[in-house]
Amino acid sequence: MTTTDRPQGRWLVRPPVTCIGETMAALVPEPAAPLEGADWLGVRIAGAESNVAMYLADHGVPARWVSALGDDPFGRRIRGEVAASGVDVGGVRTDPHRPTGLLVKDPGNDGTRVHYYRRGSAASALTPALLDDEAVRTAGLIHLSGITPALSTGCRELVAALLEPPADERPCPVSFDVNHRPALWPDGTAAGVLLALARQADITFVGLDEAQALWGEELADAAAVRELLPEPRILVVKDGGRAATAFEGDRADTVPAPRVEVVEPVGAGDAFAAGFLAGLLHGESTVRALRLGHLTAGAALRVTGDHGPLPDPARLAKLLDAGAAEWAAGTDGG
Repeated sequence: MTTTDRPQGRWLVRPPVTCIGETMAALVPEPAAPLEGADWLGVRIAGAESNVAMYLADHGVPARWVSALGDDPFGRRIRGEVAASGVDVGGVRTDPHRPTGLLVKDPGNDGTRVHYYRRGSAASALTPALLDDEAVRTAGLIHLSGITPALSTGCRELVAALLEPPADERPCPVSFDVNHRPALWPDGTAAGVLLALARQADITFVGLDEAQALWGEELADAAAVRELLPEPRILVVKDGGRAATAFEGDRADTVPAPRVEVVEPVGAGDAFAAGFLAGLLHGESTVRALRLGHLTAGAALRVTGDHGPLPDPARLAKLLDAGAAEWAAGTDGG
């Protein structure tokens, strides 16, 4: 077995993956235009953790999504769409007293702003009591994001409870995507809370730009982020559309991102995390897992929604098998 076969990572290969977090209804101007002058709004769904679960299912990994939805049309639509993608939604609760969260996108020349209407939502009422749910107790891997602890005190306690036990005492590994959303942290506590959670996870995903915004511009590169976060067994640092680096023990692997025609960047980070985790769960090398992350992110970048189609299996296999020079020179055309 070579070092690229990830001998340290064999602890990870055990589905199903349980993804915990809020999914909202999303209203999107159609065609894309500033919200103020829009005549028509399309209904989509948007949720970091359900995005990861859906892309894992696309890759053939058994995935569950655990959350809470309101007893309303948006909640029923979300449950149906996530289930239709092949994700187990048996752990999703229906709250008769709280609504499903809602977001509205506002496209503009400087990017897309997002307006959230999620205060008091069904998912914001989640607490550590969720640890007793069968979908959580029997997980082979749990995936979380930094969005959830920003939703409420109970949600923050839930994430902390999942990450508090030392790694070698947990029922299963925990994956954590920092996923910093400044609008959700008006009290200025994001940096400290997200740093502590990122350090406790077995696998941590963070963008270089968000690490700099949270913890200092002096974090000039992926290696500097690893110095700040030495604890995770695997740390993945994403450098936008340029490259991603995975650190495992003393090893670092960097894979450049293929060129993709970007329609909208929303959801690409979730897709990357799902592709990388799918690679690990399929027993791939770290380099191939990074490639699968990039290719899955490309599926999200090419569509206006959060969830786009993967390349066909033959093209996916060809891209994963490409030599380093061929990969670096290639374009992921979908």
